[in-house]
Amino acid sequence: MRMTSPGASLLKTFALAGALALGLGAGPLLAEDEAPASAEGDEAPAAASDDTIKIGVLHSLSGTMAISETTLKDTMLMLVDEQNKKGGLLGKKLEAVVVDPASDWPLFAEKARELLEKDKVAAVFGCWTSVSRKSVLPVFEELDGILFYPVQYEGEESSRNVFYTGAAPNQQAIPAVDYLKDELGVERWVLAGTDYVYPRTTNKILEAYLKQNGVADEDIMINYTPFGHSDWQSIVADIKKFGSEGKKTAVVSTINGDANVPFYKELANQGISAEDIPVVAFSVGEEELSGIDTKPLVGHLAAWNYFESVDTPENEAFIQTWHEFIKDDKRVTNDPMEAHKIGFDLWVKAVEKAGTTDPDKVIDAIVGLETNNLTGGTAKMLPNHHITKPVLIGEIQDDGQFAVVWETDGEVPGDAWSDYLPGSKDLIGDWTAPIKCGNYNTKTKECLGAEAAD
Repeated sequence: MRMTSPGASLLKTFALAGALALGLGAGPLLAEDEAPASAEGDEAPAAASDDTIKIGVLHSLSGTMAISETTLKDTMLMLVDEQNKKGGLLGKKLEAVVVDPASDWPLFAEKARELLEKDKVAAVFGCWTSVSRKSVLPVFEELDGILFYPVQYEGEESSRNVFYTGAAPNQQAIPAVDYLKDELGVERWVLAGTDYVYPRTTNKILEAYLKQNGVADEDIMINYTPFGHSDWQSIVADIKKFGSEGKKTAVVSTINGDANVPFYKELANQGISAEDIPVVAFSVGEEELSGIDTKPLVGHLAAWNYFESVDTPENEAFIQTWHEFIKDDKRVTNDPMEAHKIGFDLWVKAVEKAGTTDPDKVIDAIVGLETNNLTGGTAKMLPNHHITKPVLIGEIQDDGQFAVVWETDGEVPGDAWSDYLPGSKDLIGDWTAPIKCGNYNTKTKECLGAEAAD
């Protein structure tokens, strides 16, 4: 089955350039002499043997993104190891085929093709940035492969060959604004982001949402800065002035990477506390806080679907298994790790249900399946290939962890297309019969992209 991508061409570059120097992220880089499982260059035949099922691990082990993606590679190796201890899958042993796309977006596509054509993997778990996902998307649709994508993203996409286990905007940005508005009484809004597509798309959605909720233009301040921005004095002064006009003010931050450190420091320098003007961030998690001084950040907020600090039997067991596997009790867990676990668990269930690793049968089998998440709830695969997720607001502590201060009553279904953008509000993704389309217009009853062939 061959498909062309139905998704809009929106790219998010979750850039962490410069983070190596500042220690943002806890995952250690792969040592030069550390051989990944089934590394490229092995002499083994391309096709899986009768007693082995191969899965691809497509994460950067070198370059800018290695600081984040190496941890996800390790997570996948742990999940494969645990499944093999349970007896494997369909009576066969699982084998992880690890490749290194080296933070090079075109190389992601080459490595994806290599995994599907040469290594004959049954599924691939990988990518971090949206530009890497966009790079591999045509390959998976052409070769009818399966990709599990574990990172929050900008939405505006639903592909038959991709399962989005990270957050869509309605599973992070919108609930965070609701929390600030309803729980903290925020009336004025600073939308501060790094200058690229993901923050601009998110803020476009949030601006429309705020205005629909009666917020006036003069109560919304929008600011963008380049990657690695370090001189925050004048911008923070503007934020302070904006927040001093008699209305409760908050910052909704899509600032990425190393720019967060001087931003929070400048807030403290100018005497702006979390009580005065709280900041809720969408790109600051345990990995980003590990190894840095968190004193300027204490009391500020982050919105995710998982925090390491969540106290559930499922999370306790996951953390223990992680520490035992990685042999380092200081290695943190984070949201994308949980997303990979959920995706892997659902894939295993789908293969067992279908009785085969054939992609077409697995894609059909996986919709509607459920698995436990690590926060005590249930993740369900939806017809649009997104999942249900709880939304948590965490307050930054001085130990680099988060104290959960608010969460949704239950899981929020992932929405592939924003309800607040004119070109998207009437679109849905539904890869089940009879629609079988990633961008189906509910008003015109038309599929605006390629439909799945029967």
